[in-house]
Amino acid sequence: MAFDKEKTLKMFNEICRNTLMQTLQIEFIDVGEDFLVAKMPVNSTVHQPMGLLHGGASVALAESVGSAASMLFINQDREVRGIEISANHVKSKKEGTVFGTARIIHKGASIHLWEIRITDEKDNLISLCKLTNMVLPRKK
Repeated sequence: MAFDKEKTLKMFNEICRNTLMQTLQIEFIDVGEDFLVAKMPVNSTVHQPMGLLHGGASVALAESVGSAASMLFINQDREVRGIEISANHVKSKKEGTVFGTARIIHKGASIHLWEIRITDEKDNLISLCKLTNMVLPRKK
């Protein structure tokens, strides 16, 4: 697969305007043949009441990066829908930045399975997620 890395990242970031991804300040920062990386700041806007990163915010990061990553493998006449996500939160985070890295596990014609590792600045594992996407014909 040949693509322009900067153009691809710019496109992913532009389509996130006025969405949950913008609200959570999720930014796509790296892309390759079989992966996509996004980052999200950890501050009070994504905390749960105990002052820690909310698991739902982690899952939103995971689904955002995994769903976008499926777009790397489909034609423009197709679209992606997340149909299942699971997450194991293994370490807490109070502040800083987390990074979601989606890597393809299975790339079928109609189903994509992704592993998304959410890590911190020191590469500590914060959450491990699995996302299943369905690839459908784009509605006209």
